[in-house]
Amino acid sequence: KPELLATGPNEVWSWDITKLRGPVPHVYYYLYTILDIFSRYVVGYMIAQRELAHLARQLVADSCAKQAIAPDQLILHADRGSSMTSKTLALLLADLGVGKSHSRPYTSDDNPFSEAQFKTMKYRPDYPARFGSLADARSWARTFFEWYNHQHRHTSLGLMTPATVHYGLAAELTLQRQVVLQAAYEKHPERFVKGLPTPPVLPTAVWINPPTAKKGEQ
Repeated sequence: KPELLATGPNEVWSWDITKLRGPVPHVYYYLYTILDIFSRYVVGYMIAQRELAHLARQLVADSCAKQAIAPDQLILHADRGSSMTSKTLALLLADLGVGKSHSRPYTSDDNPFSEAQFKTMKYRPDYPARFGSLADARSWARTFFEWYNHQHRHTSLGLMTPATVHYGLAAELTLQRQVVLQAAYEKHPERFVKGLPTPPVLPTAVWINPPTAKKGEQ
């Protein structure tokens, strides 16, 4: 099984494709999304009328360029869909020096971050039952991903936004929160029965399938 560790942004990305319902039955649009597993920041996405390997290749290339990915810096993880395992994408990753990883067959738990992000999207109150057109889908997605990256306070990120973590602002925000909590505690210590409060802690390591301890190592 894949065992992938990220201790900072742009070390491991997860990507996947999900269908969006179009205006009538049997018409779909395809949302390609690339997510940084450490920061949960969506580094790239596109919506197209078909699932095609060359579109996936272009999205990955554009996202790596925008994030200034260096050779041997990044691993790209995905399931075993045809676009994910295509030769055209594999050649691009080799050229860029990006490692590739794939889920085990029929094991959705091997790609949990992309699955969770799609669930967040599809459970939004304004997510429509159907999109009226490709332009409608792209317009909705533009608003959603702006909210997701820059406003959505993620419980797994110590209630910070993905952009805050991805662009190295988490430590400063944690310090600001601690100053506010310290002031509140000093003003009304009786309200804090457990003593001086501390802000939520940002994880220092994020895994896809953390290794299990072998017998004798526990």
